[in-house]
Amino acid sequence: MQAKKRYGLVTFGAVLLFLLYYGCLHMLGSVGPRNRNIRSVLQTYSSYRTTHERIGTEDDVLSIPLQGRGLAKVYESQKCRMETCFDFSRCKKDFKVYIYPSSETDPISASYSKILTSIRESPYYTANPSEACLFVPAVDTLDRDYLSSEYVHNIKEKIENQPYWNSHGRNHIIFNLYSGTWPDYSEELGFDVGEAILAKASFPKENFRDNFDISLPLFGKTQPQKGGAKGDLQANNFPVQRKYLLAFKGKRYLHGIGSDSRNALYHIHNGKDIILLTTCKHGKDWQKRKDARCDKDNAEYERYDYQVLLHNSTFCLTPRGRRLGSFRFLESLQAACVPVLLSNGWVLPFHEILDWNTALIMGDERLLLQIPSIVRSIGPEQVLALRQQTQIYWDRYFSSIDKIILTTLEIIKDRVQLHNSREMFAWNHPPGGLLIDPAFDRHRAAFPFYTLREGVPVSEKFTAVILARTPIISISAPIMRLMSNVAKSSYAAKVVIIWQVGKPLPPKHRWPDLEVPLAVIESDPKDLSARFGHYDVIETDAVLSLDENTKLSTDEIDFAFAVWQTFPERLVGFPARSHYWDEASERWGYSSKWTNEYSIVLTGAAFYHKYYNFLYTKHLPQTLHDQVNTAGNCEDLLMNFLIAHATRLPPIKVTQRKHYREAMTGQDATQIREAMAGDFGQRQGCIQGFARAFGYMPLVRSRMRLDPLLFKDQVSNLRKRYRQIEMVNPKPRTLS
Repeated sequence: MQAKKRYGLVTFGAVLLFLLYYGCLHMLGSVGPRNRNIRSVLQTYSSYRTTHERIGTEDDVLSIPLQGRGLAKVYESQKCRMETCFDFSRCKKDFKVYIYPSSETDPISASYSKILTSIRESPYYTANPSEACLFVPAVDTLDRDYLSSEYVHNIKEKIENQPYWNSHGRNHIIFNLYSGTWPDYSEELGFDVGEAILAKASFPKENFRDNFDISLPLFGKTQPQKGGAKGDLQANNFPVQRKYLLAFKGKRYLHGIGSDSRNALYHIHNGKDIILLTTCKHGKDWQKRKDARCDKDNAEYERYDYQVLLHNSTFCLTPRGRRLGSFRFLESLQAACVPVLLSNGWVLPFHEILDWNTALIMGDERLLLQIPSIVRSIGPEQVLALRQQTQIYWDRYFSSIDKIILTTLEIIKDRVQLHNSREMFAWNHPPGGLLIDPAFDRHRAAFPFYTLREGVPVSEKFTAVILARTPIISISAPIMRLMSNVAKSSYAAKVVIIWQVGKPLPPKHRWPDLEVPLAVIESDPKDLSARFGHYDVIETDAVLSLDENTKLSTDEIDFAFAVWQTFPERLVGFPARSHYWDEASERWGYSSKWTNEYSIVLTGAAFYHKYYNFLYTKHLPQTLHDQVNTAGNCEDLLMNFLIAHATRLPPIKVTQRKHYREAMTGQDATQIREAMAGDFGQRQGCIQGFARAFGYMPLVRSRMRLDPLLFKDQVSNLRKRYRQIEMVNPKPRTLS
């Protein structure tokens, strides 16, 4: 009997517990998943937040409109993927981007104007909509905060009236930096993006459509169009630990979205190596809402300069603001201060191509107290690797709007052209994905930047490309002697003549009999860039670029080639020049003076990798080619700019024979300088124009010159491998 009573009570208790559990689930379901997340965060922080720090009760927080409500209207095509919401048939011929004509009645912000300019100056822009794979509205969608002065009204009607929108926006891209406003900061844009790709800053994971949308960094109005500030990390910057271990300086939100993390930062601030400063002094009514800590926080906040703190800290705390992203993210990258991210649910910028684990520390807003022990546990080697990666990402993808937008377009292009898409390795290693084009080759080792890294043997042969601009009158012409000396090299595979004479080719019997094949390419004399064309006839990685009047011995050619094999990503050659900044005129200048420093190697006698011909032909803007052809000069300078931009390294100068110097310092030096005065003026103008087009000065100065072993040693010439280099205009012996 007693047993029956016990079993009955147990059964009754189990049923009661089941009903209570089911009822609780039902009640929580009515609250919604995002409110449950807030409750869990509040419970997490309750262990170290005192009562007077909390702004209202839990119910007060839950009564605030939450970010993300009403999302159904914005993301009706939530399940979009490239396979389901993109028309690949429009991209069969090529990847081209069309921008709708702008309307005088629709204002465009400075930032959106920069974005449109970046697209127009990219190699993918087309003015013909029938050629377009991707469409960009001329309506400014960047700022959808209705309190902003740049907010565009009636945007739904304006977007849907775009001729090719077709009610769903397929094959369109929408750019957005700010969505929603105080107090909820919802994802509302004012229109349904439909099947358009959304390229957005502060992108939350729950709204992000994988393999379709693109997460952008949040950048300010001062973000430059081109170039951008250089990264703060210098080569081999030791010690890697800076004055402060961890730092932050920013606003403290007393309530609402984004307030939890920043309100709790004082718990780990120690005033020594961890400096976390916040201020309540922002907004119109901050004094009405200030708490007991505000005055003390404000006073300490004023003691530190933000830039000094930023550039003297090893790690920079990057908590979310009202939105998930913040300007501090890019500022930390530029300063080589490793970001420690506190922004749960944020899709990091360009996350599908960049391995952010190699450049930042991913924190958790709910585990703030663990941050100090985490950053202290990271060794110097790993800190240096993290800081170096921040510089790669900043320099290659984030320092300018041009790079941000071009990276966005390249991501979409890779999705469209999977057969020519870049691997993750290319995006995450120098020179970066923007300078790696799989259309050149699918194998990593085919690119000059990776040849030695992959352990692949460097090209053992070279192709000589000689630019001919004057008729060949006799067999003793300089070009004939040059071809003969090149062909005598055991490393020569072929000689290619770029014929820009404007007259018919000489008959076959007028050409010398060489030990290697000879190919002639006829070209328009006005097309100066033809010497750097991407020709199928060039089969070797190494290219020896020569002017027709260049004087080189076979030994000089062989030695320069041996140097290039050690540095296949660099420009290796003989005549050197330099650039300089003229303070008086505030312009870049060009100099041919013989000094110990140089930054340019003339391509009249230089080795380089044939991939640079591909980049020169396919990737440089047409405006730069037009500038070269208009000036009738400077194609060699443009190649120097391109290689320096790709490598961030100077060219390499090798031993020159004495006659080069004599040609410039002999009795006719004055006449030579006078004759070249106009040429120098043109080249200075070219350098100025190229620096403007690149957005910065990529040329790097060097004081290194490579000489062969025993070059100046007082030993028998028979013991030297490159004997002719030391001899000046050697003449054959005559019998008396």
